[in-house]
Amino acid sequence: MEYLLWVVLAVLAYSAVAPLTSIATREVPAGVGLFLATIVFLVIATVVLFLTDAADPSYAVSPDAAYIYVGGLFLTIGILAYTSALEAGPVSVVVPIYGMFIVGSSVLGIVFLDETLSVTRGAGIACAIVAIYLSAGER
Repeated sequence: MEYLLWVVLAVLAYSAVAPLTSIATREVPAGVGLFLATIVFLVIATVVLFLTDAADPSYAVSPDAAYIYVGGLFLTIGILAYTSALEAGPVSVVVPIYGMFIVGSSVLGIVFLDETLSVTRGAGIACAIVAIYLSAGER
């Protein structure tokens, strides 16, 4: 259950990203903002690698590293598009639509990772779709 603490921290931290990005992109172009945020991320991630003794270069060429590289490509596309959307549209609409990644990731996990689709999980996915639709609706 240690992952629950991490996911709560992630939700709290990530909740601040969209409003901060929306404010910043009033003056700073989305691409510049993303570049600067990426520098911060890389510096902190590098420090974490060394503090946790995970800075082993062999990970970069391990067989499963290909999944990380492809995931990084998708992450880059997603974050570039998300940042551009936040620059152009209201946080209260962009964020719920972007939140559809939760549904997409859940479905991909069920289809490709053999995760169980229970009635409860299916209902949760359906409720998430409805919640996102309602959240991003009329202003």
